[in-house]
Amino acid sequence: MAGRKSEGTAAAPAKKRIRASWDEYFMRIAIQAASRSTCDRKHVGAVIVRDKTILSTGYNGSVRGMPHCDDIGHMMENSHCVATVHAEANAIIQAAKNGTSINGADVYITASPCWNCFKLIANSGIKRILYLEFYRDERILRTARRAGIALKRIVLPA
Repeated sequence: MAGRKSEGTAAAPAKKRIRASWDEYFMRIAIQAASRSTCDRKHVGAVIVRDKTILSTGYNGSVRGMPHCDDIGHMMENSHCVATVHAEANAIIQAAKNGTSINGADVYITASPCWNCFKLIANSGIKRILYLEFYRDERILRTARRAGIALKRIVLPA
């Protein structure tokens, strides 16, 4: 008979899907943005978010219209490549270029910001910095606390 279950058989329980948290979701998008980086010394991506909406993205790369480090080599100063614009700076610039306010937003970055990018983030009005790996500068830890900016390391599930 169509539509009737046979007696004695039970339907298999549905496998529960584990849904990504918002922090995991946006950090994975930052990881994807990093895949566009054009400086092979470190691939970094950034995503600026407010109210669970992406406002801007960025990745580290050369000045617009200039050759990429990956193609012509690095411009090194004090063991750093200075030819690239950092991911978080590019995300802030993209928002400004498009007339998008980022005041009160969060930024998801695959590496914690350098000191100069931290200052840009702080002055842009971003209230939370979420990052995957700590990168170099301890000054951001105490300054974020004093400036009222939340700084949080995200650990993604395997």
